[in-house]
Amino acid sequence: MLFPVKLVFVVFSIFFFVFVIYFMVNSSWLQYKFLEDVTEFFSWRAYGAREIEKRWNKIKRRIGSGLESDYKLSIIEAEDFLIEVLEEAGYDGKDFEQLVKKTDKLLLPILNNIMKAHETRNSIVYNPDFKLSGELAKKTLDVYETAINTVGLS
Repeated sequence: MLFPVKLVFVVFSIFFFVFVIYFMVNSSWLQYKFLEDVTEFFSWRAYGAREIEKRWNKIKRRIGSGLESDYKLSIIEAEDFLIEVLEEAGYDGKDFEQLVKKTDKLLLPILNNIMKAHETRNSIVYNPDFKLSGELAKKTLDVYETAINTVGLS
């Protein structure tokens, strides 16, 4: 007498099991969780480190061109990249200065250097006659690189 009820529950169980498996396979959550762990295990690096490194190398290649316009573009991109890294790390602020100051002790040792780099970036953006040397561009990029690595490793 209970056999039909058991049969209905078995059919429902199979249906829901297949339903769960189907959506787990097609969703990005399972892939993300699985791939993140496997990638970190085999590469001995954080999950997003390769993408960060690729993007940073693209910014640094502009310095090698020797053109002032590429220097300026690389500094602007470097600050934008730092802002993205800070926002992904969970910091928020309405402007760059607030965003950097909210990191508290994380970027405190290089805060003055970051603010000087920000001033250089603002001079590039707001002063069309600003002349940027290769040496200043490299120093500014080094500051941004240190900040990005500090935030990325925490």
